[in-house]
Amino acid sequence: MKIPLIYNLRSVMQRPTSTAFTAIGIGLVVAVFIGMLALANGFRAALTRTGSDRNALVLRRGADSELSSGLDREAVSILAASPHVAAGPDGRPLFSAESYLLIPLSRRGADTNTVANVVVRGVAAAAWQVRQNLVITEGQAPVPGRNEVCVGRTMALKFPNTDVGQALRFGGRDWAVVCHFTAGGSSFESEVWGDAEQFQPVFRRQGFSSASFRLADPAAFEEAERALEGDQRLQVDVYREAAFYAEQSEVLGRILEILAFLITSIMAVGAIFGAVNTMYAAVAARAPEIAVLLTLGFHPRSVLLSFLVESALIALVGGVLGILLVLPVNGMVTSTTNWASFSEIAFSFRITPALLLSGVVFAAVMGTLGGFFPAWRAARRPVVQALR
Repeated sequence: MKIPLIYNLRSVMQRPTSTAFTAIGIGLVVAVFIGMLALANGFRAALTRTGSDRNALVLRRGADSELSSGLDREAVSILAASPHVAAGPDGRPLFSAESYLLIPLSRRGADTNTVANVVVRGVAAAAWQVRQNLVITEGQAPVPGRNEVCVGRTMALKFPNTDVGQALRFGGRDWAVVCHFTAGGSSFESEVWGDAEQFQPVFRRQGFSSASFRLADPAAFEEAERALEGDQRLQVDVYREAAFYAEQSEVLGRILEILAFLITSIMAVGAIFGAVNTMYAAVAARAPEIAVLLTLGFHPRSVLLSFLVESALIALVGGVLGILLVLPVNGMVTSTTNWASFSEIAFSFRITPALLLSGVVFAAVMGTLGGFFPAWRAARRPVVQALR
């Protein structure tokens, strides 16, 4: 015979203060847990969205990032003429040889002494067609041959002199900001784009960092990879663009996830002890009730299950509270250093239904652990002792 659920609900309502504090403690743990995982999720999504399965990225053989790569002009010419490169409506190859550069910029706001490394990407005119997720939201694309740049949306929010019509100074020159662009929330939005040929003399570069191109047949990537990597004139590694950028997010994404579990594990210990104290107090205060239940014929297992359910109910209330606390940060823009390139990357907290479900499950686990020993004690308590 099982104890009705209404009994547990009434019992919870009889101790509003202790129940509320326990639920709040669990809710704070859940909020931190979801928030940290949303941070890692947002960072990983920003880099994953950067690439496309329809594009290929070419780096110097052995290079693990665009920053450490280098391609000479001869290699770029051979790559651009490859039959694996798609052609645009005008018949020209959808191919962009790019320079990946870092510049120090002061942040926008009161603390202008804070400096961050920002990516300046020199691109070819075809880059705006190669990357289909790029959308110019304000202004016009830079004209090749001019000192003009286009600034990513999230970067424009964090750094001064990045509004359209202003001049951004780096490399000893002033560069006219002629547009802002979005890129589907990808890391491109944290970059400054301009004409690669204009950046070359300023930064004393003879070659390029990487090359991106649209695949003539996206399904034939392996064939393109074998052909280009097997060409001894090139000495390059070829990646599917989406896979390369996703791999770049693994290190920091995994560190953020580990930190999430470490921090919330420490906080969870405190929350579990709070649940234990609450349930022990409930057992002590309701000893005669427990004795009556056992006398009426309820099995000790039913008493054990009843107290576990009661503890889980309190924890689920805390889980819902934690979700309500953390939901406002969804979409909030923050930034960190991308360890793969040592550059500033802005991204948004990304809370998904899966994370919310994980938070609820985590709360239920904390409540069950916190209520188990008090429930075990209640179920094993002798009836005569409880009646006293």
